[in-house]
Amino acid sequence: MYVRHVAAAAAAFLGWALVLSGGPATTATAAASGESTTAAAATGRDPVRLVGAPVLYAHRGASAYAPENTLAAVDLAEDLGIDWVENDVQRTKDGELVVIHDDTLARTTDVETRYPDRKPWRVADFTAAEIAGLDAGSWFTPQFAGARVPTLRQYLDRVRFNQQKLLLEIKKPELYPGIEQDTLRVLEEAGWLGEQQVENRLVVQSFSVDCVRTVHSLRPDLITAFLGTPAAEDLALYAEFTDRINPWHTTITAEWVAAVHALRGVHGEPLEVDTWIVDDPAVARKVQAMGVDGIITNAPDVVREAVGGF
Repeated sequence: MYVRHVAAAAAAFLGWALVLSGGPATTATAAASGESTTAAAATGRDPVRLVGAPVLYAHRGASAYAPENTLAAVDLAEDLGIDWVENDVQRTKDGELVVIHDDTLARTTDVETRYPDRKPWRVADFTAAEIAGLDAGSWFTPQFAGARVPTLRQYLDRVRFNQQKLLLEIKKPELYPGIEQDTLRVLEEAGWLGEQQVENRLVVQSFSVDCVRTVHSLRPDLITAFLGTPAAEDLALYAEFTDRINPWHTTITAEWVAAVHALRGVHGEPLEVDTWIVDDPAVARKVQAMGVDGIITNAPDVVREAVGGF
């Protein structure tokens, strides 16, 4: 479960030693242009994976090329050969957990057209059936017209079918009292809390300290992550209830990453750092040189080319 770099210097060497390809279009490039991803994969070069390279997480799925948090984005990440996908979980008016980033539906669905009198179109003000009828793909490109906001159960089933792994974010838990228990219940029902899943295929994260603490108290066996960049002097407090500190890439330094790695998390392993959101090759090499363990990215194929991640 834990990926450990030998040293920040080794990570730097690996990042800069990688020779980038100038070859044919990648799978994701083809997908963005509407080409067959299967045909594109056949013409592209195999990904280069280096020892010590960071783990790659497809942010909201392969969201540079498909509408975020949809099953299409999950499938495209799988087509690209990305093991880990990241998603966001919120709760509907009637208690269903759905996979969507914003706490309103306006940006990524046609809710304003379908329900013009229900502004501000909060997720919590709509039933699961109402949300299931929205178009969550046309805003991205016409190619994805008719894509839906998946329930968490639908999302879990697809990730499991694809034999992928999940970095699950509980979004804005302050809006949804008890969402931690609800999330764990759905994970249990979907078969995601067995020993193999817990040890190797699932991480639960949040920007909320209280949420991460709650998840840890309810399921001490789960790997958890805190989203943010705590001060170095406060990191020991976080190590009491989490396993990873996942910061925005602009907020970190090599010294800060080393300070995180110097501590052991709640399961006795060195704390990890998975940084977000990195889509630029130069930035990817920069954070790799800092020694991060993982990179959360909308464009995992681009970052893989840059750093040899997996």
